[in-house]
Amino acid sequence: MSQLNKPEASGVVAATAMFVEVLVIGVGALAGVFGCVAAVAGYANMRRIATVLSSAPASAVGLSAAYALGIIFDRAADHLLTSPRRRLRRRYFSTNSSYDEARKAILEFPHLVAMSDYARSRMRICRGWLLDCLLLTFAASLLIWRFPVQDRLSLFIAVIVLGGLCATGFYLCWRSITETGYKKLAQQASHVAAGVPSQGGGVAANA
Repeated sequence: MSQLNKPEASGVVAATAMFVEVLVIGVGALAGVFGCVAAVAGYANMRRIATVLSSAPASAVGLSAAYALGIIFDRAADHLLTSPRRRLRRRYFSTNSSYDEARKAILEFPHLVAMSDYARSRMRICRGWLLDCLLLTFAASLLIWRFPVQDRLSLFIAVIVLGGLCATGFYLCWRSITETGYKKLAQQASHVAAGVPSQGGGVAANA
């Protein structure tokens, strides 16, 4: 492959990865929104439209809706976590300019950029699913109270506990990936400045 084709191929891979990330987040968001709508509509109404919802056109609409919701939830999660992200960044970069300079310093090393992209991908999915878990927990709680189920109270408590644990887990994963990324970026930039580029680690940069 020629040098001229590499940037284009890299761009295609990055765009594909972004599409998958947004869709993964959007699937959870769509499930949560659908659960809330189903709870409002009620059990009887949902039984009447079950056949329509399982049709091919409905699946196509659902896929499009999942992607759109994924974009919204990704941006919402990014906004929600702005403050903790900035606090983590300040541990390794005193100013925004020093952070920007560090990011520019590794651009000449494709293996570091690739690791950076992989870290950002995991970070986005974790932060998006943090919101997904909260919405899914709320939706499941509504469904339990609105639909005819046995052991309603036990199920309600189980859903709240499980949803809280999952949301906490995704937050901790996001925090760990983000902090590790900033730490490694600072180390890599330092090595590049010294003429000895680092060989490991990813970058959980602002996305």
